[in-house]
Amino acid sequence: MSESNGRNPGIPLDMGWVNETVVNRSAVERRAATLLTRRSVKKDQQAAWLARAVTCTDLTTLAGDDTPGRVERLCAKAKQPVRQDLVRALGLDEIKVGAVCVYHSQVAEAVGFLEGSGIPVAAVSTGFPAGQSPLKERIGEIKASVEAGAKEIDIVLHREYVLTGNWPAVYDEVKQFRAACGDAHIKTILATGDLGTLRNVYQASLVCMMAGADFIKTSTGKESVNATMPVGVVMTRAIRDYVERTGHKVGFKPAGGIRTAKQALYWLVLMKEELGDAWLNNTLFRIGASSLVEDIERQLSHHVTGHYAARHHMPMG
Repeated sequence: MSESNGRNPGIPLDMGWVNETVVNRSAVERRAATLLTRRSVKKDQQAAWLARAVTCTDLTTLAGDDTPGRVERLCAKAKQPVRQDLVRALGLDEIKVGAVCVYHSQVAEAVGFLEGSGIPVAAVSTGFPAGQSPLKERIGEIKASVEAGAKEIDIVLHREYVLTGNWPAVYDEVKQFRAACGDAHIKTILATGDLGTLRNVYQASLVCMMAGADFIKTSTGKESVNATMPVGVVMTRAIRDYVERTGHKVGFKPAGGIRTAKQALYWLVLMKEELGDAWLNNTLFRIGASSLVEDIERQLSHHVTGHYAARHHMPMG
């Protein structure tokens, strides 16, 4: 069984399991292609799925020119991501996002702006996005963000260890990051666009889960290739294998380039098809995005009113 608070306690590094990994790329790509065509979600069901996608979104700002004012507007959108008239028309009591994701320097401000909302702050850490700073500094970043009030920490892997097959080093680092997080949940960003092969993606997913990752995440959003459906298939299969062998559930977070309601539906379909209904909530599924909520809100407006609202009627802030 998982820990009492729903976290993944991890297991000892099992190199036999890691080394036996085989990924059939053509089969993965065929599976990914069928996910985009097999399941059609329409009308009321589509609106319900899109509302669910909003609640699973980590509303994100990771720009070099972030300011407290921008973070305040983002937090206001996080608390009310969909216009109240639309929420009422959909028969819902409330919609809010899964988390707000920011750099460490904005954590304290975000915590203050979200006070009383129940929305956690997630901080990117460990030398984001490259993960190249010294280990002591990366661990210090985690501890500082937790002290500032972050409830979730998105860490990045040291990609050299993955590319050279140094899985004990990956495991040891993630274990140390997990310990530094304390009670905060840890999401491990694989930066899949930098990992070279789908086999590396599966193995990195597996080792991070063995080390105690609560979520595995596709990308920083800064790579040239970010969240893709084949990568999603491989990572969710790794989660499924891990659950079957250990009984510990791990969450999944695609991030990078997810901007439209249609894309969000694809990722929800992936979760339902590969992992089941238990993963269709923000305790086990998140979408990292900055502009996605705006497009979903426009689609929900169209569902309710029959026409698309002008973008200035539903600004991001």
